[in-house]
Amino acid sequence: MTTITEFIVDKKNLGQTRTVERNVSSLNNGEVLAKVDRFALTANNVTYGVVGERIGYWKFFPVEKDDEGIIPVWGFADIIESNHPKVPVGDRLYGYWPMASHLVMAPTRISEHRMFDGAAHRADLPPVYNSYSRVKAEPGYDDAFDDDRMVLFPLYATSFCLYDFLKDNNWFGASQVVIPSASSKTAIGTAYAINNDANAPKLVGLTSPRSKNTVQALDLYDSVLTYDDIASIDSDKPSVIIDMSGNGSILNALHKALGDNMKYTSNVGATHYEENSMGPDFIRDRSQMFFAPGHIQKRTKDWGPGIFEQKALAFWKEAALKTRNWLTIKRETGPTAVEAAWQDVYQGKTPPNAAWVVSF
Repeated sequence: MTTITEFIVDKKNLGQTRTVERNVSSLNNGEVLAKVDRFALTANNVTYGVVGERIGYWKFFPVEKDDEGIIPVWGFADIIESNHPKVPVGDRLYGYWPMASHLVMAPTRISEHRMFDGAAHRADLPPVYNSYSRVKAEPGYDDAFDDDRMVLFPLYATSFCLYDFLKDNNWFGASQVVIPSASSKTAIGTAYAINNDANAPKLVGLTSPRSKNTVQALDLYDSVLTYDDIASIDSDKPSVIIDMSGNGSILNALHKALGDNMKYTSNVGATHYEENSMGPDFIRDRSQMFFAPGHIQKRTKDWGPGIFEQKALAFWKEAALKTRNWLTIKRETGPTAVEAAWQDVYQGKTPPNAAWVVSF
């Protein structure tokens, strides 16, 4: 018998949490038990909770009470029990896990490098979240990058998607890209990707006064402005906005300042979840929520299976090395540490140059 520890949140108040334990006595045929080694916590996970009902994030790891849920996280786990002939004990997986100590899985579509969780309740959910890398079979796998991968790959994969999406749409005719929350890790990853393209538009980073020097020191943006400087943005340039915050007042001010030259807004995150009501100048018909799994599915059709993953992984490895120059990863263990890290991230107290990796 195995005792599973789960970290559960109130769907309407993500800061209201509890830790519960339940027992798993045996596995069904075709099932395996994965012990979650450790996982990352970033603002990305807050977004999963904020838009959980709309996008379906609560469906991955369901709980008994409808008003509660488990936040999905990215991390590593090891197979400690197996009732499946193709997935041995000791297999190590990278992918999408619950904030929990273990997960019972039903492996399917198993290949040398990858497997999917075929649990019935996950069948209609985006494939990218049901796919797990069998990392011991990956060419060049280096466990020294495990923490970097947990923290950065989900964010930088979205960054690469954003860059590829905008390029695929000819930047919507823009000559400048404006990125609010320019200190966020997904924003920085997007800036890395855009900087790799000599033909990309100029980059304008928007951030808070306290983060301005930090963002400037990254040397990724052609100009860095504070939110108080929005009116000084060159409104004569056709512009695309990549919004990482969901802050309605900032978006409203940007749309008002740019007017007809606001060609497109890609709404990515919901970091400022308490301020996401949009004002009267927000241009809804040229704004759209960005869903990275949808873009990945498009590219899979365009390029064939596995090609997007290869491109994204190559970009991530290059960007991760650069990120080590400024990012500190904090590692903690135990239910109390998980709770503390979650509250730190949820309340916006984790500085941009830090990240959490935790485990039960």
